[in-house]
Amino acid sequence: MPLLRRRSKTEAAATDGKGSKGSTSSGRVTPKGGRYTPPTPKEYKVSPRWVPILMLALLVAGMLVIISNYMPGAGILPGDTDNKWLLIGLGLITGGFITATKYR
Repeated sequence: MPLLRRRSKTEAAATDGKGSKGSTSSGRVTPKGGRYTPPTPKEYKVSPRWVPILMLALLVAGMLVIISNYMPGAGILPGDTDNKWLLIGLGLITGGFITATKYR
């Protein structure tokens, strides 16, 4: 019984008459240049001036609402410590983060 051995790619291509799909003479499947690099954009997007101003205003306002919620003696917010002021402050901070994702 003859011993079976594994054929190399070049031997297989020479005997089969067809190479592996997309291969070149060196056996490389991808082109030698490497990965695809996208073309550089012709124009860059620039955010309007109000986007970073709104982002900072929302973040600071949310922080101040949350902090002033825990200072009922100062009289900044009406009533006592309440969860609705926390939710309003967190909503303002969330709006600041959403605006930050639009900043270019």
